[in-house]
Amino acid sequence: MSQYLYSGFMLLLGLERLVELSISRSNARWALGQGGLVYGREHLLWMKLLHTAFLAGCVLEVWAFSRPFLPLLGWPCLALALCCQGLRYWTIASLGRRWNIEVIVLPGVPAEAAGPFRLLRHPNYLAVVLEGIAVPLVHSAWLTALIFSLLNAVLLRVRIRCEEQALAQHCQYAARLGDRRRFLPGRATPT
Repeated sequence: MSQYLYSGFMLLLGLERLVELSISRSNARWALGQGGLVYGREHLLWMKLLHTAFLAGCVLEVWAFSRPFLPLLGWPCLALALCCQGLRYWTIASLGRRWNIEVIVLPGVPAEAAGPFRLLRHPNYLAVVLEGIAVPLVHSAWLTALIFSLLNAVLLRVRIRCEEQALAQHCQYAARLGDRRRFLPGRATPT
């Protein structure tokens, strides 16, 4: 029974991702109409493929290997996954029309420093990292959590470098966010 509930949860998460894609497309059209510049398209396809495989992998692992629902692991991981959704939508709300799954910058528009950006530079990526661990472990899909986390770390390294360079070049990134840590709340240590 829990496998069906988990599969339903994953279906809802997949539908939520489709809503995000719709928001992103609308925001991309707006940003490009405002003179936005696109960076890093070469890694975007890999990100889409990885995130699609993640959703499928969670369900497939649970069914193929009869992964159990362990309440002491599953409930806290579900709570963490829901908190990640809250962080993601706080980020989306803070960025407004500038939020996108692509790296699109508006030259001369300062990097956002309000909302979760008051605390850290990459709140959305923190949500993705934590969700990549929590969502599979809701139903003990540890293999998916491990593989996704490793591949996501490689892609995020490329993505963050691309995004930070674009923001530094066009959006006063260092002045606005340079004193914050990337993934943990608090101030960065001066180098």
